Amino acid sequence: MSVNQVYINSTSKFFPNNPVSNDEMEEYLGYIDGRPSKSKKIVLRNNGIINRYYALDKNGKSTHTNAEMTALAVKELFKNDPEKIKEIELLSCGTSSPDQVMPSHGVMAHGWLPEFESIEVVSPAGVCCAGMHALKFAYLAIKAGEVKNAIATGSERFSGLLVSDVFEEEAQKLKEMEDNPFIAFQKDFLRWMLSDGASAFLMSDKPNPDGLSLRVDWIEGASYANVMDTCMYMGGEKMEDGSLKGFMDYTPEEIMNKSIFSVKQDITLLSDNIVHLGGKKIKEIFDKKGLTAGDIDYFLPHISSDFFKSKIYDLVEFYGGGIPYEKWFINLYTVGNVGAASVYLMIDELFHSGKLKKGDRLLLLVPESARFSYMYAMLTVC
Repeated sequence: MSVNQVYINSTSKFFPNNPVSNDEMEEYLGYIDGRPSKSKKIVLRNNGIINRYYALDKNGKSTHTNAEMTALAVKELFKNDPEKIKEIELLSCGTSSPDQVMPSHGVMAHGWLPEFESIEVVSPAGVCCAGMHALKFAYLAIKAGEVKNAIATGSERFSGLLVSDVFEEEAQKLKEMEDNPFIAFQKDFLRWMLSDGASAFLMSDKPNPDGLSLRVDWIEGASYANVMDTCMYMGGEKMEDGSLKGFMDYTPEEIMNKSIFSVKQDITLLSDNIVHLGGKKIKEIFDKKGLTAGDIDYFLPHISSDFFKSKIYDLVEFYGGGIPYEKWFINLYTVGNVGAASVYLMIDELFHSGKLKKGDRLLLLVPESARFSYMYAMLTVC
């Protein structure tokens, strides 16, 4: 049985409001216990981000939902031909920050898109890899001939989890107990790492008749959850034995006093493992696909912080022969860490940059620290 080729024909993005500089961040996120963060300057110095976007006003109030931003990115794909949206057969939406536990993020985005017909909708969960899982579902559906076209999206609205109100009850409880209202570093540092936005791809079984398309050659993933403890989590608390206690096993009072629904990360576990495990899989893929670093024209790694850039470089050099920095394309510094949307936003910016030429090959790397998962893909400009 023959299988279809799959192409990304168009890309789009949506960022809420105006870019937020480093100096403005606490104007939007607020001060916990009325005090500036002790960790902010350290984290920003390491992550290298100078601008990001928040779906918030300066009163900390939401201006957009995640589903709404996703829908606005989708609509941007059809700004020149709105009627084409009615031809779409599949909507595949990845995020780690849905607006609610249920209904799913995908169907909520579909609810913002009355222009669509009644189509299939899927919502991969997870953290940064969720966007790549959405891309792979759309890719496989087209490749198998189940649909002729699809839209894949990656989006995040982290800001609602970062505002000071989320932490205030815990800060006050700490103050009552020990006169030290500062929130633990594993919670506070992510306030200066994460931001909001959405991006969408229009995919089909045919390349554009005019202009460039991106052929999806392959997408592969790996999880190391069988050997690794939880590292990044939300809606739970990590126990001393490494297990995760979920929010359903806490009382409503404990959920507030321990800010259970804040985003947290085990920093030591992250720094010791995230790059090393991702490098191992690169070697396996290069060996299996018969690739060398010389076959790559653009390397698009999703990195959460500039801190990891040189470490990834060293690992790729060790395992894959080295990809020089001039082949790297990263926009973390200007758009922020947008989790599941980050790789989409890199591709979107590069796709519209005028730099690409037919035959160029793009290697994607998306690590996820939640329990150490990785997604890789190869795109060819055609």
